[in-house]
Amino acid sequence: MRINTVAALCIAATTAVVFTGCADNGNAKSTGGAAGSTPSRAEEPFPGLSGGEILDQAFEATMGARSVRVKGDIQDDTSGGPLRIDIALDTKGDCVGTLSADGGKTDVIRVGDAVYMRYDEAFLRAQMEGEPQEDSDAAVDMLAGKWTTAGKDAEAAEIADLCDLDTLLGDDTEGASAATRGRTTTVDGTPALALKEKDGKDTYTAYVATQGKPYVLRLDSDAAGDSGSLVLSDYDKPVAAKKPAGEILDLDDLG
Repeated sequence: MRINTVAALCIAATTAVVFTGCADNGNAKSTGGAAGSTPSRAEEPFPGLSGGEILDQAFEATMGARSVRVKGDIQDDTSGGPLRIDIALDTKGDCVGTLSADGGKTDVIRVGDAVYMRYDEAFLRAQMEGEPQEDSDAAVDMLAGKWTTAGKDAEAAEIADLCDLDTLLGDDTEGASAATRGRTTTVDGTPALALKEKDGKDTYTAYVATQGKPYVLRLDSDAAGDSGSLVLSDYDKPVAAKKPAGEILDLDDLG
């Protein structure tokens, strides 16, 4: 069940850091037919291939990419709230993007083994909720809007994993896929075919490009604790990650 495994890895990786906040799904737009309907033979993409065979081609193309941008809104299974992610990453482990929640935002950059994060005031105050006012004010004064690094911090290690393309997309090539063809649709304007797998009551859907390379364009999961939707785009485009200019606070030194 390859969609199940990869969707779970992808979505779980993005919820490694605990956030809560606003959500906004709905990047896929149907272009004809009810969900699960099969297009006519003349218009059928990937003619003669089963859903599992199409999925094999899709994951081979996707895992062969040098870089990708991942964007979407997913459920944080720790807090129960939604988390928004928008990160470009490559096979070198470099990445740049944002994680948003609670009306706040964290900018993220990874270059080589170094991870840099910049928190805004809204995020810091949300994370300090319940703490004395003077402690919240001190954290905001020290950190808000400033780039930080913390090689020993658990959160930085989780971000490093998030920025690893192989970790994010998984490397599951074992077992036959039980995927079935769904409807034809578009994802951000690119024609796609929906492929569905079920695992008990949970449903996983991969949207595969029907023009050009058969990249995975979107992964959906309604699994309890791992629900969400992620759009994959900008395949093989350079990731503009570089060390932030100016002062960088070392949180390891600050304790």
